[in-house]
Amino acid sequence: WMTGLQLENPVYLDYARSYADTMIRQDGSIRDYQLSDFNIDHVCPGIFLLPLYRETGEPKYLSGIQNLKKQLEWQPKTRDGGYWHKLRYPWQMWLDGLYMGEPFLAEYARDFQTPELYEEVVFQFSLAESHLRDSLTGLLYHGWDESHIQSWADPQTGCSPHFWGRAIGWYAMALVDVLDYLPADHSGRKQLISILQRTMDAVLKVRDKESRLWWQILDKPAMPGNYLEATASCMFVYTMIKGAQKGYLDASYNQYARESYQA
Repeated sequence: WMTGLQLENPVYLDYARSYADTMIRQDGSIRDYQLSDFNIDHVCPGIFLLPLYRETGEPKYLSGIQNLKKQLEWQPKTRDGGYWHKLRYPWQMWLDGLYMGEPFLAEYARDFQTPELYEEVVFQFSLAESHLRDSLTGLLYHGWDESHIQSWADPQTGCSPHFWGRAIGWYAMALVDVLDYLPADHSGRKQLISILQRTMDAVLKVRDKESRLWWQILDKPAMPGNYLEATASCMFVYTMIKGAQKGYLDASYNQYARESYQA
């Protein structure tokens, strides 16, 4: 939808709307969606519905949006307020969940004039960093199990054992995207920009020096089965370009992004 608006090309707009009309029934219910699963991945397509509703005003898109907003209202949380990734993954915060929920919530807050939701957005990013950031490398682990009972959870910290490139990519993209909607005078902007800077500084340090790409497990290039991962690399390129253009990251990130884009 946004590509169609940018290029003023109705082909893209028609395609976007046909996809929405495949998934959103006339009564606003969402095909193959169960709110009670509390799967935060299912909230992410809401960022597609919001501009569609702004442009068309169709009630069924609004109903779909409100269904997803309702899920976040009732999403199970850790004791300190972090969204569980899914109902069937109890007590677990996953880093990629920040992209799945927060850009939608930030854009919703702007469109529906609910500024109190900005506080929730900032809080979720800050909480995730507090649990998942490694003080030595600055990288963020993929998941945190509050209960420490999952087989992958470190018995002391509850964190998963690895720095998964794509998870940090989701988190980084979410940071630059929610800043599009957070008001310029909001006290949380500085906090989110600082998190973005810390995260991308750490990410840049583990970029492969020869290829200028990133490994699937970021800090273990020699691990058997590890490989240079295209999707994570694209995510970091996107974050660097947008972050530098918006002034959140140093201008040098433009050059780093160009190198990795060409790679």
